[in-house]
Amino acid sequence: MSSMFMIKRNTAVAIAAATAAAALVLTGCSTPNGQGNGDASAVPGVTDDSITIGTHTPLTGPAAPGYSSVSAAALAYFEYVNANGGIHGRTINYIIKDDAYNPANTQMVVRELVQDDNVFAVFNGIGTAAHTSVLEYLNENQVPDLFIATGSKNWNQPEKFPYTFPFNADYSVEGAALAQYAVDEYPGQKVCVLGQDDDLGGFILEGVEEALGADGITLAEEYSTSNPDITAQIGAMQAAGCEVNVLGSIPAFTALALSTSARIGWDTKWFATSVGLDHTTLMDILGEDAGPALIEGLVGVNYLPTAYGDSEWVELFREINDTYNSSAPFTENVVFGMSVAYLFTEALEKTGENPTREGILDVIRSGELKGNGIAPLAFGPKSHGSYYTVGILEVEDGQQDYIDVAYTVEDGKATRVAMDPVPFVPGGIPGS
Repeated sequence: MSSMFMIKRNTAVAIAAATAAAALVLTGCSTPNGQGNGDASAVPGVTDDSITIGTHTPLTGPAAPGYSSVSAAALAYFEYVNANGGIHGRTINYIIKDDAYNPANTQMVVRELVQDDNVFAVFNGIGTAAHTSVLEYLNENQVPDLFIATGSKNWNQPEKFPYTFPFNADYSVEGAALAQYAVDEYPGQKVCVLGQDDDLGGFILEGVEEALGADGITLAEEYSTSNPDITAQIGAMQAAGCEVNVLGSIPAFTALALSTSARIGWDTKWFATSVGLDHTTLMDILGEDAGPALIEGLVGVNYLPTAYGDSEWVELFREINDTYNSSAPFTENVVFGMSVAYLFTEALEKTGENPTREGILDVIRSGELKGNGIAPLAFGPKSHGSYYTVGILEVEDGQQDYIDVAYTVEDGKATRVAMDPVPFVPGGIPGS
């Protein structure tokens, strides 16, 4: 096996660094679809003893705080699986490339993964705008586009994008759940939205509108990641009398909203989407002095075991983090990375001893995958949506955890339900 593909942490970092420094101009030529008939030599990225996948991710840039830890956590989980024999005797080689949350970079590194690195699949790409820029390319070239790390509804179009499956809950699902929780717990209070100026903010707003009606939102504001000053937006929300504020934001701008409101003397309630919620990341950004008071009372949603809970999944992930991830800070983003890596191994195990691209897609469409969330996955032949049930978390006395409230969202309507966590798989490796 080429040393380029060896799944070692220093190699992955070197690959990412080299990618960030590269200035290659790649052509848009097509690649073979490589469906094969189970013959490893005919399937891209598959050999008799390994399978190679790759990702684009923001190791640098505005989304790096928090998100840069996702790929490292997934890599750690794959190293754990490889140390225990791999899946059907194959190790998983994971190539990580930095795109700095910039769509132009994403196009470059994804073409490298497909055309130069010959990956079996592109896995868990991060960033709505970034991944949108390669969505058609991957489907046109029949490359499995697996478990994208954003909640854009655009991923769930099976007829248009048959090779694409998200991992995150749909942002409109999260928005509807947060809005319904606001209605249930804070009836009559004015609800406002501050969102990123892309699908993240747009679909959060859509979900809130579906739950409350367009007239139920007092004010909707947006921000751009290119402008780290949201004083005007926060001031407008304060002037409008907003009482419950739903954020469609990445961690850096969740922190900025909290700190800006404190700076102008506005004490209000903040609700955050799963991608902008992680307690440890927010503390790192806000600092130990100011952070605890600013984060206290923050409400959010999630669909995975929380890093701050005590489930068997989290217990295992902590052990993997210590052994294979250099005891990095154990955060929601680490749990996210290991959870999505577990899901890939679950799909790969069910694909059988002779994996093909079409084979793994058939497994995902079958609806057999369970994942490790607070409710089973929802993939099926007619829907590529992942999670339609999300739980409510709150920061209380410095601890972020579920409060035993969850919502299932269907056609924009959020219904309160009990959480139904997926049972732990012994050893945390499918088929072991």
